[in-house]
Amino acid sequence: MRRKGERIDGVLLLDKPYGETSNAALQKARRLFNAAKAGHTGTLDPLASGLLALTFGEATKFSADLLHADKTYIAEVKLGQTTTTGDLEGEFLTHVPVEVTEADLERVLADFRGEIEQIPPMFSALKRDGKTLYDLAREGISIELEPRRVRIEKLQCLSFNGESVTLEVTCSKGTYIRVLAEDIGRALGCGAHLTGLRRTKVGDLTIESSVTLQDLEAMNHEQRLQTLLPLDALMQTLPAVYLSQNDCDRLQNGQRLALALECRGRVRVYGPDKMMVGTARVNDRGVLAPERLIANKKDIETKND
Repeated sequence: MRRKGERIDGVLLLDKPYGETSNAALQKARRLFNAAKAGHTGTLDPLASGLLALTFGEATKFSADLLHADKTYIAEVKLGQTTTTGDLEGEFLTHVPVEVTEADLERVLADFRGEIEQIPPMFSALKRDGKTLYDLAREGISIELEPRRVRIEKLQCLSFNGESVTLEVTCSKGTYIRVLAEDIGRALGCGAHLTGLRRTKVGDLTIESSVTLQDLEAMNHEQRLQTLLPLDALMQTLPAVYLSQNDCDRLQNGQRLALALECRGRVRVYGPDKMMVGTARVNDRGVLAPERLIANKKDIETKND
């Protein structure tokens, strides 16, 4: 039995609109490509816009490769006001005068660079006993949460007008920008909440290479296919290994190859035609073992017939 839709292989860098869930954006893009299989590399909050990397076909095998990548955001922060959720979605709690100088702000920002601890927000998708914290919070239930260690690689003030701050933040996986905004406001003594968030970078992928859903809607099928990046776009930080056709065939049959390779750990593997074969691991003896391999179209068509 054939799957509905076409086999489309590749990576799409989507500029997700504000107010759209990641899954809704994924399904719209999937329908535009008429793709049989699609996924994403980690969700982006509905109240945030920006870079969302989508995977199609065989690229979905490598979706997890970006989950642990650093991410960069442009955050709009309002000083002097706090809300129940730390962003515009919640109800206002406090409103106090702001007497913060640019020097005050820079001094506080310096304390948040590097390794820091964050307490996850109750209004989040984290789960406790099978229920999301967001659902528990809406029921009026509050749970004491343990702080988590995260890394703020970059924290730079792009603009400051006395009450509103625009920050550029590069951070590790699991960092909550609205919690960062709240903590900065608390350190300044006036409170704060997040009023806008845009993701501009995930790993080595940048927003400059992205397209919007409106862009895709205006294109024909061939033009849409031209927006896709190759399967290895998510794995450019891995060392590359090139194999002969014979070694490719052996690897794809699940064999380990004693090639005395000098690199170690995960690698991306290519055949003699420079087409990606998949990912593999090199052990301490230089032996290459298959990890995630790309199925060729002939194999998939045979399986689906």
